[in-house]
Amino acid sequence: MLNLVISLLIGTAVTIALNIFAGLSLIYASMAGVVAFTIPFFLITRFVMKKIGELMTVAQRDIQAGRTEKAIKTLESGYRYSNWQFYTKSQIDAQIGMILYIKQDFSKAFDFLQKGFVRHWVAMGMLAICYMKKQKPAKMTETFEKAVAASKKEPLLWNLYAFCLDKVGEREKAISVMEKGLKKVGANENLQVNLEALREGRRMKMMVYGDMWYQFHLEKPGALIKQQTKAIQGRRKIVRR
Repeated sequence: MLNLVISLLIGTAVTIALNIFAGLSLIYASMAGVVAFTIPFFLITRFVMKKIGELMTVAQRDIQAGRTEKAIKTLESGYRYSNWQFYTKSQIDAQIGMILYIKQDFSKAFDFLQKGFVRHWVAMGMLAICYMKKQKPAKMTETFEKAVAASKKEPLLWNLYAFCLDKVGEREKAISVMEKGLKKVGANENLQVNLEALREGRRMKMMVYGDMWYQFHLEKPGALIKQQTKAIQGRRKIVRR
């Protein structure tokens, strides 16, 4: 990456100059070189991240206005910074993949999500679901494992992982994942409730996460409302008897 190369060149040049031309000992010259490396590296990183952040903000406004194609093009314009900073392209790919997934353009989304940033846990979760839909449970599990390793404090991610395992018939593994999630996240009511649901053979309750959950397209709000209505009607019949 250009940021690293430029910073290393500056740091090395300062070290050599102070050691050879200024007669400074190699230890002190190297310490000065480290400082000379750190300053430009920090400034360039900050500049690039600021530019990417600005693009993300513009894209977000386009998404809210329903202009998803324009939002994607805005994000793609950020590729010009990919040679300057590590993980810039993968962050942009993750964001584009997420937009396409939410639009339910799963085929195109998959191509971008595969190249996405591992610490973007929402995108990683979507990629894992794509593998599940392609009937590749091993790849699904591998992807989720990478995601929880990088974002172990996200309760929804652990719930999502367990939900998908349960969906492919791996309830015992799902229970194990939820138990591990509780240890990593700490006390969390939603994790505990869904862990008990799995242990008792009941469906996990994910609607508590609202839009964050529905963006994964594993359940529809309308379907859940119908389930609740049937449950209420069933209780009423029992009361009448």
